[in-house]
Amino acid sequence: MKILNFGSMNLDYVYRVDTFIQPGETKSSQSLMVNCGGKGLNQSIAAAKAGNEVVHCGVVGNGGEMLEKQLAANGVDTSYLAHSAEQCGHAIIQVDDKGQNCILLYGGTNRLLTEEYIANVLDSFGGEGMVLLQNETNLVGHIIAEAHKRGLKTALNAAPMEEDVKSYPLELLDWLIVNEVEGKQIAGCDSEEEIIGILKEKYPQCSVLLTLGSRGARCYTEGKEYRIGCFDVEVVDTTAAGDTFSGYFLYGVLNGKSIPYALLLATTASAIAIGKAGASDSVPYLAQVEEAMERQTFGTLDVAVLE
Repeated sequence: MKILNFGSMNLDYVYRVDTFIQPGETKSSQSLMVNCGGKGLNQSIAAAKAGNEVVHCGVVGNGGEMLEKQLAANGVDTSYLAHSAEQCGHAIIQVDDKGQNCILLYGGTNRLLTEEYIANVLDSFGGEGMVLLQNETNLVGHIIAEAHKRGLKTALNAAPMEEDVKSYPLELLDWLIVNEVEGKQIAGCDSEEEIIGILKEKYPQCSVLLTLGSRGARCYTEGKEYRIGCFDVEVVDTTAAGDTFSGYFLYGVLNGKSIPYALLLATTASAIAIGKAGASDSVPYLAQVEEAMERQTFGTLDVAVLE
């Protein structure tokens, strides 16, 4: 099944630091890398490297030529991209000695989607496939409604979490992908254990993927809940780990794999990704992930199934 990703594209300015900079502090960084990133671009590349047929759409701005080239070089269809003289999106990323990151985003041309452009892309794409979204572009709620109207499956990674997410027609989604912070905000609860129960009541037609970082992930779909832990691996850079997880999980779901297999595939892929520096460059290919699973490179994990 094809994936149509209305996705953000950012130039990532990645500064390596010992610890994150504090208010009022000035410090020198250990290094600077300029990478192609953005949740949309990362997820398109992850989904394509996993083996999906992926179409990426959005607006490429001034300075963003390398973003379009990076997508195409990784097998993503870029024929629906629009172009603008406005500044492209970018991110200022700090990565500390523990491999954790903090990110400051500038939306740029990621926020220039129009209803006319969205309609033209959806009409050209056809009525089969999945529309993938993240909250780094504008008109996300409109895209969900228009995709649903055309009979397309939809998946939203509700990051970065902002109040406007709660106004989107989430009840129309096929998949809602959140971490524990985003999940608590959408569910309106304080406990991680309550998230899935509340979301499945609020949006009974929507499946939920809840990612928990180093504690693994939980998933609810078709009346069953699944839980998986996380491999214990050395962390180099977590920047694209979540996007890698989402891209590989959706590959499993869209290609008829079982949920336990999709969770294990995604967990293995993200374990490989966090062992490398960079965003989209750290995303592994399907063959690498399958080999790691077959050889049990990182050990073994069980998937618990709860009725």
